[in-house]
Amino acid sequence: MTDTRAAVAFEWTKIRSVRSSLWSLALCLLTSVLIALLFGWVLRGAYDDMSPQSKADFDPVGSGFNGLRLGMISLVVFGVLAVTGEYSSGTVHSSLAAVPRRGVLYAAKVLTGTAIAFVTSVVVVFVTFFAAQTAIGDAHNAALTDDGVARSVIGSILYMTLLCAFSMGLATVLRNPALTLGILVPLFFMVSEVLNNLPGVKKVAQFLPDAAGGVIMRREPQEHMVLTAWSGMAVLGVWVALALLGGYLALTRRDA
Repeated sequence: MTDTRAAVAFEWTKIRSVRSSLWSLALCLLTSVLIALLFGWVLRGAYDDMSPQSKADFDPVGSGFNGLRLGMISLVVFGVLAVTGEYSSGTVHSSLAAVPRRGVLYAAKVLTGTAIAFVTSVVVVFVTFFAAQTAIGDAHNAALTDDGVARSVIGSILYMTLLCAFSMGLATVLRNPALTLGILVPLFFMVSEVLNNLPGVKKVAQFLPDAAGGVIMRREPQEHMVLTAWSGMAVLGVWVALALLGGYLALTRRDA
């Protein structure tokens, strides 16, 4: 336990000394809030022109969280750089010399990165929620005490944190920041969105990590969804476990 605590302190020192990591976290907040405000103002003006069906389907929580999807790119970048930065600079050898037990080093890196992602997600999700609902306006917005809202807010925090953990696991397997981001960014923010709108594959595409976890960001799942809020989080949890296991095996069985 002492070794793990020392390794966590070691990882925390490394992360906070890298400017790109801190900028990624700040950009996550800034992007999420600005997009949320923009969407909120647009929705406030467009609501009266919506069709009756669109008004019935309108979800101020899910709509307000549209900014999180772009903000999460920065959180994914943070998770990837927290792992691959050492491989790019060659300092991974110094880390292994300081913490020769690779399992402890890996656990400390994942715990530290995930904890930072969790704290960041708490701040980002709450600020984004209140900013978006304020911009939408009192006539159509949602309150934190409304049915399903607290679940969506808490679930969104877990969702962002788990996606960062997934990114760290895959980054440990691939060890290359460009390659890892070249896979994750298109998958999470382009490919998955396209597949979930194609009639022939959308039911299967729901089980991709970002799509499965993202169900919880809405108060009510869309009609075509197979997964519920918590079953989607369970699917995401499986993806994260597999990624972290792959990262552990890669670090402990391959040369640095």
